[in-house]
Amino acid sequence: MGRSPCCERAHTNKGAWTKEEDDRLIAYIRAHGEGCWRSLPKAAGLLRCGKSCRLRWINYLRPDLKRGNFTEEEDELIIKLHSLLGNKWSLIAGKLPGRTDNEIKNYWNTHIRKKLLSMGVDPATHRPIHDSAATITAVSVGRTEEKAAGFGREQERSGEEETSARRQHHRPPKCPDLNLELCISPPFQQAPLHPI
Repeated sequence: MGRSPCCERAHTNKGAWTKEEDDRLIAYIRAHGEGCWRSLPKAAGLLRCGKSCRLRWINYLRPDLKRGNFTEEEDELIIKLHSLLGNKWSLIAGKLPGRTDNEIKNYWNTHIRKKLLSMGVDPATHRPIHDSAATITAVSVGRTEEKAAGFGREQERSGEEETSARRQHHRPPKCPDLNLELCISPPFQQAPLHPI
């Protein structure tokens, strides 16, 4: 029931965008602003669907977009935000003005993941790869030795508790607190108290 997909209509161009189409879209948005993307193509004289127009504008044509390579500061911020937020690219993009969520996601997958792996850091957990492998090996070796020596269930539990304590001891330091509040309103200010 709901809306029908916008791209199933006949006579809709689905190929690469031309310079003329880009110019029409830019001129229309400059004159009328962003509005209903579903009705924009017809009003702008484009044979495109609304989704295509929206993505073209947001990812390529917006005047506030940054072009070019990411800086070292942007790399560090992306890594810190990813360790806190995971793959929430739109939230990460909100903290990098001029960068799109799609651009950041692609940059993560093509550059930063490889960079972290080459540094010995797991890109999913942001923890050192060699430490987790050593802990897993120590745990499995310890359990095998306990079973071979014929220890009972109580000794296995104490070994697991020791392993748990070891894992807690080897936690990496927390990232500094980042203000991730994504609101546009001015900050709350408490009224000064006047003595009576």
